[in-house]
Amino acid sequence: MARNLSTFAIAEMLKVDPGSVANWIDQGLLKAHRTPGGHRRVIEENLIRFLREHKMPVPEELGDSTPVRILVVDDERGVAKMVVMAIRRQFPDFEILEANDGFHAGTVIATQKPDVVVLDLRMPGMDGYEVCRMIKAQDDTRHAVVIAMTAFPSASNEKEIIACGARVCLAKPLDLDLLIEEIQKAV
Repeated sequence: MARNLSTFAIAEMLKVDPGSVANWIDQGLLKAHRTPGGHRRVIEENLIRFLREHKMPVPEELGDSTPVRILVVDDERGVAKMVVMAIRRQFPDFEILEANDGFHAGTVIATQKPDVVVLDLRMPGMDGYEVCRMIKAQDDTRHAVVIAMTAFPSASNEKEIIACGARVCLAKPLDLDLLIEEIQKAV
């Protein structure tokens, strides 16, 4: 069962002022709820997500056993498998998920809440732009770093996917070393 943490407990754990924690909550950066008495409480999982999203260390007392999750989305199964294998080789402790279309990606994103999404732009049905907009529109998933990829690189494609919320757009055929470098930056 997930623990509910007070702003004071979080402040003590992170060695920050309790007012900072309250500000993060009030600004919508750290997801919280209020008790009937009006006190702020944060579910442990939401604190871990906040810390990862803001590149802050996760304290040991949180007992974060959740591995970093990466979702690879590409309708070309061979490309998806190649990317999954490259990531797994470099990051054996990460949980690597795979989807071969935008609709399946949406389901995986909603249920698994990955930390990083490696996303192809051109797919039948729901394309990468729609998937990226969906990720960034939801409170529970907007923390995910989107690394887009396309076999049709152009300034307009890159501009559009960055506007949707992706951090970068890589050209196919993929430079796997560059992809790994981008994933390292993301996590």
